[in-house]
Amino acid sequence: MLDKEPTSLYLVPTPIGNLEDITLRALNILKSVNTILAEDTRTSGYLLKHYEISKPVVSHHAFNEHKTIDHLIKRMRQGEVFALISDAGTPGISDPGFLLARACVLEGVKIECLPGATAFVPALLKSGFPADRFTFEGFLPQKKGRHTMLTSFLTEERTIIFYESPHRLVKTLEQFVEYFGTERRISVSREISKMFEETFNGTIPEVLNYFAAKTVKGEIVMVLEGMKVKKKKESKFDEA
Repeated sequence: MLDKEPTSLYLVPTPIGNLEDITLRALNILKSVNTILAEDTRTSGYLLKHYEISKPVVSHHAFNEHKTIDHLIKRMRQGEVFALISDAGTPGISDPGFLLARACVLEGVKIECLPGATAFVPALLKSGFPADRFTFEGFLPQKKGRHTMLTSFLTEERTIIFYESPHRLVKTLEQFVEYFGTERRISVSREISKMFEETFNGTIPEVLNYFAAKTVKGEIVMVLEGMKVKKKKESKFDEA
């Protein structure tokens, strides 16, 4: 694929809270494309209205993306240019977008992804845990595969990042105590970049007690400390 080929699909990050957390380039792209694909047209409508962007908006979400991809690729080949946005953050990160992006790559249709907001980066940096090596896991499976996945993290040395819904947070933290013990530390951030943003750091039981005693609202990012590696004791033979 040549770099001079025109872009047919832009993946455009949108603010995860504060509407000012959007780039000038993102606004220019949204104003210039033919059609905007939105995870929820009502939610995206607030952002577009705030910045006086009046473009056709078409629903593109997890329940219809399988059926619409071929039609969208066809329209792109005919010269139409699209921007894909999710409710908040970067499309494809625990949001619709992966299937369409993959189809574009396989069909030779040029896509671009703009840099921008995503919730786990500020949560990771506010945790105080190592950010040079980490693994992003998104949402844990609700039933099938949950035990297997949690067990696989028992010996994970990297910082581990999860998304969670507010009504499942306490239950998940209770499970974390069962799997990872009482000494492992965790950082939980919610409502990032919004008015009631907060981050609470501590051992898993400390964080569990904090959130169990209050009503939890907003988007949740959990950052779990990796397993600490015990340093091998040096012996007199190591110096030889």
